[in-house]
Amino acid sequence: MGQARYDREFKELVVQRILNRETTTADMARELDLHYTTVRDWVRQYKRDGQNAFPGSGRLKPDDEEIRKIRKELADLKVENAILKKAAAYFAKNQK
Repeated sequence: MGQARYDREFKELVVQRILNRETTTADMARELDLHYTTVRDWVRQYKRDGQNAFPGSGRLKPDDEEIRKIRKELADLKVENAILKKAAAYFAKNQK
């Protein structure tokens, strides 16, 4: 039996009800038949990341996406740099 998946809108609705003091985390967890820590973690994520919380499966938060792009670019540049060093050494050796 797999873990249920809840979309971003659902989680935001739950969190907003708690933050607007319409209900408590414990009551919301009981109402939805979820573990208290699950709902508590949703609230924490929303408080920490706001509109970027709950990016969904396979999607990254904007900051994480930027870091991924920068890491890929850095790896590509390292490969290019290694190729250029080898080429420079080859031409330097053949110039003598």
